[in-house]
Amino acid sequence: MHDTVVPPAEIVRRTVRYADWVPCKAAFIDCRTPGSDRKDNYSFIGPGVTQNTGQYVNLREPHGFNLGAAGMPNGTTNSLHLHFTAEVFINFGGDYLLRWGPDGGQGEYRSVDGDVVSVPPWIFRGFTNEGPDDGVLLTVLGRDDTGGIIWGPTVLEQAAGHGLYLTADNRLIDTVAGDEVPDDVALIRPMDQAEIDRLDTYSVAQFRSRVTHAADRVWVDEPFLCSGLPGGAADLSPVIGYGMLEQRGVGPRLPEPHGFALAWLRAVPGEGMLAHRHGETQVVTAKAGRWQVRLNTGADEQVVELGPLDSLSVPPGSWRSFTLLDAASGRAADEGTGELLVVTGGDGRTVLEWAPDVVARARAHGRVLDPNGHLAPAAVLAAATEDD
Repeated sequence: MHDTVVPPAEIVRRTVRYADWVPCKAAFIDCRTPGSDRKDNYSFIGPGVTQNTGQYVNLREPHGFNLGAAGMPNGTTNSLHLHFTAEVFINFGGDYLLRWGPDGGQGEYRSVDGDVVSVPPWIFRGFTNEGPDDGVLLTVLGRDDTGGIIWGPTVLEQAAGHGLYLTADNRLIDTVAGDEVPDDVALIRPMDQAEIDRLDTYSVAQFRSRVTHAADRVWVDEPFLCSGLPGGAADLSPVIGYGMLEQRGVGPRLPEPHGFALAWLRAVPGEGMLAHRHGETQVVTAKAGRWQVRLNTGADEQVVELGPLDSLSVPPGSWRSFTLLDAASGRAADEGTGELLVVTGGDGRTVLEWAPDVVARARAHGRVLDPNGHLAPAAVLAAATEDD
């Protein structure tokens, strides 16, 4: 594997602090529709599906997925729309009513803090913030090119009444602001009703099976080679895809391909995940507690601290370790622990390379990885014979 050393300036560029989030208040065609006119759209990793060329994007380089967020005061609605790739919501402390179906009438789900909601492609979805003004929904969209958005027919009709149109090349035309409707590019028209009638349907029970509520999480207490070592005792809850999991016999709640794997990492202060690297893109976001990320090795080592809603994009091939410095406070469920959201590119298992000292210490502790990359007793592997 190519050894990637991340210099200090690059670390700063790849760190997205919550305090420095840059919103776009006119990212979509419903930005003047009453009830939807107070949205803030954030694009952190990749351009997402914004329709405004003025959208600020922290990191545009391909990660295999797009990471962003929706900022919506109480009562604000994100209008019905359809995606072609996976859309996953991670609730960071809000109370949101999600609805789906062409008219939003197929079903509803009330999302609360800690939920991970995987909305299937090719269904209309929308949501309303029914909780505090500072509720945040992080969003992860599958693939680098998501193909854009199809809006519900009534959304386009309402937008036209406010002078807003969308072109076939994904430009938002604002006639109130003086834009002219182009002659050389067609305007997006409402989706044909016959095609809408062919869309997939989801019952409430089917949709709920794609939600991982905090109580649904299954925590693996020895997920990694480093798990039995001081400083490496983090728990992992795989939600989407197998990702970094090295424990055999367990799997994610949603194994279907999304273009990325998503998991929660949980630890008590002083514990986490020891030095390792892999060849996939990865973004970590602090959910609870204060985390320390160490990048590179030896004289090149750099340290980054992440507080709640701070994110860091870790380049493929770079050494990294994660340690919880301070636990979360104020919520009984998190008391004494911290949580880190880990999004890793790719649909397959992520093969970890551990630092040589971690491998040696784990072997001394009686643990190794078998040829399939799963945890195994060192004594058993030592007795295995090689094929001729």
